[in-house]
Amino acid sequence: MAFTVHVKNGPVFSSDVPVTGKAVLSESRPEGGDTVVAWRVNNYLRSLDWVIEDSAEVEFIDTSSFEGMEVYRRSLSFLLVLACRKALGRNIVLRHSISEGYYWEDQDGPVSGDDLQAIKSMMSDLVAKDLPFVRKVVSLDKARKIFERQGSCEVARLFKWAGVDPVELYRCADIYGYYYAPLAPSTGYLKLFDLKPLGPGMVLQFPTINYPSALPPFRASKNLSSVFLDYARWLEVLDLRTMDSLHKKVADGKSLEVILISEAFHARNLGKIAEEIDSRPKVKVVAIAGPSGSGKTTLSERLKIQLQVCGKNPVTLAMDNYFVDRENTPKDEEGNYDFEVIEALELELLEDHLKRLLAGEEVVLPQFDFIEGKKFPGKKVRLQPRDILIMEGIHGLNDRITDVIPKDERYGIFVSPLTGVYLDDHNRTSTTDNRLLRRLVRDSRTRGHSAESTLTIWPKVIRGAMKYVFPYQKRADIMFNSSLPYELSALRAYVDPILHTVPEGSPVYGDAQRLLSMLRFIPMIPSENIPNNSIIREFIGGTCFDA
Repeated sequence: MAFTVHVKNGPVFSSDVPVTGKAVLSESRPEGGDTVVAWRVNNYLRSLDWVIEDSAEVEFIDTSSFEGMEVYRRSLSFLLVLACRKALGRNIVLRHSISEGYYWEDQDGPVSGDDLQAIKSMMSDLVAKDLPFVRKVVSLDKARKIFERQGSCEVARLFKWAGVDPVELYRCADIYGYYYAPLAPSTGYLKLFDLKPLGPGMVLQFPTINYPSALPPFRASKNLSSVFLDYARWLEVLDLRTMDSLHKKVADGKSLEVILISEAFHARNLGKIAEEIDSRPKVKVVAIAGPSGSGKTTLSERLKIQLQVCGKNPVTLAMDNYFVDRENTPKDEEGNYDFEVIEALELELLEDHLKRLLAGEEVVLPQFDFIEGKKFPGKKVRLQPRDILIMEGIHGLNDRITDVIPKDERYGIFVSPLTGVYLDDHNRTSTTDNRLLRRLVRDSRTRGHSAESTLTIWPKVIRGAMKYVFPYQKRADIMFNSSLPYELSALRAYVDPILHTVPEGSPVYGDAQRLLSMLRFIPMIPSENIPNNSIIREFIGGTCFDA
């Protein structure tokens, strides 16, 4: 029976035989079609070999989009794993992401210069051969046997924990991989990459949204390196490697232990930061910046307590309270409110208040009502000689704000969830997704936003962070990693029902399904044992700092 295929911003086809994404792409010939790596079928993200045999609305996904870039990165990671197996006969492990790419290590020892060149050469070879990533759907028991034979027992156990049956796998040459979202059609799509040595391992570089047709400059941050080393020690203490380890902890009744040790690490690091600030007697302002969903508010309140322990008298200032009234918010090129640009803040008022506070004058801080979209008068504040101002917001390190403060009188902190417990050796839990899940829960609970609205604006939030937040992290004196190894387990019970509210016809329905498919591999941890001063409480509720 004949059916129709409606291509978004393209032609309408009629067919009486099943068709794949590749076939529809070939027929429709969209502009930029050579960068298409996947497609949406009735709002579900699918690989291009997905077959449709009934009427459908489809949209091609290229590497100019966040979704397309993620498809490219997943596929490139699989290519790297395959190249290491073929070139060195060894298995590599994805440790974490950095701004320049993904950092990998060899389980058998340091990656030498010769090793790196052999891997890179093999990757280029495999790209030239244009080997297909073949999607296969197999039963749970068969999938476990495949990965056990490959020596990936943690992946096999993860299938058991999640109870996924059947399982969608990908095969390239003689190697199988599991990824909870689609891959590109073949290795020939992955021409743009590089490998750089870093420490005992290597960084896999790939294009980004800001560098879609080239590789970003490679400038590995020393501050970030120390964060990752600290987190590695953290996981060693907790005896956590991948999500399989966390499942076992939960099954063995050790959830409370994971929570308390994780929170103790946060407390220890905050104590160190407070002591560092205390050692600089001229500092009058602590500026905290970070992308949306970082936990800046809780960090500022907990730092306030740590500074009090050091004999300081801190006062907090939330820059979100300086938003212009909603109707005056700048708009983007599509005519929608743009809350990420610095002009969304009433800069003149903020600058005036900072100058007056540093001069010892009293000011009335604003209080922004996110439901009403308006500012109202808040608390009165005056800085005494022993007082220190803690100012937090996404633009907290922007020079248009901090230049008001003399350099020796300010201390900068960049906060973000920079790490996470990975699903397995080759699948990371994205820190961007981590922030998104936090924000989905908080927006629903405190700002009256639906999951659909939060998912819809999220790409703009990411672009805003890449343009207005992350470039200023180099101005920070220190970085604070706000992630908690157990937090996805705590968030899952809250965010799962929220994501299920996204309508099937919504343009972001596929995004919701992708997150749900990832969350099913995460064990659930009840929230009652989470301390009320935890950063995660800022999102799930129950924080003592709301009092």
